[in-house]
Amino acid sequence: MPAPQCSSCHATRAALRRPRSGQALCGPCFCTAFEAEVLHTVLAGRLLPPGAVVAVGASGGKDSTVLAHVLRELAPRLGVSLRLVAVDEGIGGYRDAALAAVRRQAARWDLPLTVVAYADLFGGWTMDAVARSTAGTGRSRACCTFCGVLRRRALEEGARLVGATHIVTGHNADDVAETVLMNFLRGDAGRLARGGGLGSRGEGGALPRCRPLQLASQKEVVLYAHFRRLDYFSEECVYAPEAFRGHARDLLKLLEAARPSAALDLVHSAERLALAPAARPPPPGACSRCGALASRALCQVCALLDGLQRGRPRLAIGKGRGGRDEEGPPGPPPPPPSDLRSGPGPAAGECGAACKERCE
Repeated sequence: MPAPQCSSCHATRAALRRPRSGQALCGPCFCTAFEAEVLHTVLAGRLLPPGAVVAVGASGGKDSTVLAHVLRELAPRLGVSLRLVAVDEGIGGYRDAALAAVRRQAARWDLPLTVVAYADLFGGWTMDAVARSTAGTGRSRACCTFCGVLRRRALEEGARLVGATHIVTGHNADDVAETVLMNFLRGDAGRLARGGGLGSRGEGGALPRCRPLQLASQKEVVLYAHFRRLDYFSEECVYAPEAFRGHARDLLKLLEAARPSAALDLVHSAERLALAPAARPPPPGACSRCGALASRALCQVCALLDGLQRGRPRLAIGKGRGGRDEEGPPGPPPPPPSDLRSGPGPAAGECGAACKERCE
């Protein structure tokens, strides 16, 4: 049976039916519609004001590649300027190839690129070093959680370095729906309360962040990359295979098989979620060590680095009995990070809500 005509231009055969609407479109008309929808998301949400200097979190993966390409197309209409900011987590055999893809994109699109590294920002610690330090502690499956905490701070620092006023990341509807499911499954009321909307307005001196692709499905992000022939890195991070996010992703696929709108329904549910006053988290304060936004005495980054230096990385994520931060005499100091990078293969991660792509 021949493909139907494109329902937009009526001049050529359709190349796809849009997953949610069923609309038959040719490749060029689909890309035009996709870009128009992202533009509407940005304008309706007032995400990027004219004159904004926008740091695009660039991982080399499909989501951040599509985001950078679409915003480059829309930048003249939005009146914004773009800077690519990439994070080198120090993951051997993985990040170098992804950064190579980012550098090709920056050169092809003539966009300035800045790379910030965990090793430079966090006292020599890389993600491989963190994985070696957590091995055998019961936290080795939480590599993605740790990485998400550090990556968020690294992206903030990189954005400030390039003089950005706003940060954008490539989270799509499926990513946000997975995070909502994860937070429900963990009973994490605090993150559920903060998970609605298209981003954050920049509390406590942090730069405003937004997700222009939040209403776009992963399938359509892939289709856009295909029709625009975008060059991106598609390998999975070596720490991701057993991540908790994978279970949420499998559950979301089952839900979408029964209800195709499940991902967007979850996204909109998070936007409308209202917690009872007793369940609402207290307003955040400032970290006593670095001054960053924190819900406890130490922000997550300082707590993580403190735990690593004390040889107790589990101090960095989670709480002890009674909800109090665990205390106690420090354990033996871990080997220097430089001695940790050549250890045995990585343990799998238990992905946290801050993680994306799976650590963006």
